[in-house]
Amino acid sequence: MTKKLLTLTEVGMIGYWVFAALVVIGVLNVPPEYMYSDHQNPIIISWNWSFFPLDILFAVLGLISRFGKLTKHHQQILSTMSLSLMFCAGLMAITFWIIQYEFSLFWWVINVWLIGLSTVSLFNKYRH
Repeated sequence: MTKKLLTLTEVGMIGYWVFAALVVIGVLNVPPEYMYSDHQNPIIISWNWSFFPLDILFAVLGLISRFGKLTKHHQQILSTMSLSLMFCAGLMAITFWIIQYEFSLFWWVINVWLIGLSTVSLFNKYRH
């Protein structure tokens, strides 16, 4: 079950960034109430896009670790890297919003999900 949740999360993250890119180039228009707080501020836009490499890396490494033709050892390494990056992405976002005194249920749930799923997955991977 955890592998399915990880795969859905990783594919969802890639989908988020494809969606975000389509918004930036003007193919899609998102009503402001669905955007993150202060979404037109250039500093906040930069902050959001600073997550791009982190999010894409955790998603791609996680998918490769499960579906790539790798040795068990290399699967373990890529999986651990992916889960660590997923944890960091969620924690960094939550920390930023705590510092900013911002709360959006939608964005908090997504990032707490990243923290929780990566923590549970890492715990399960190394508990034996």
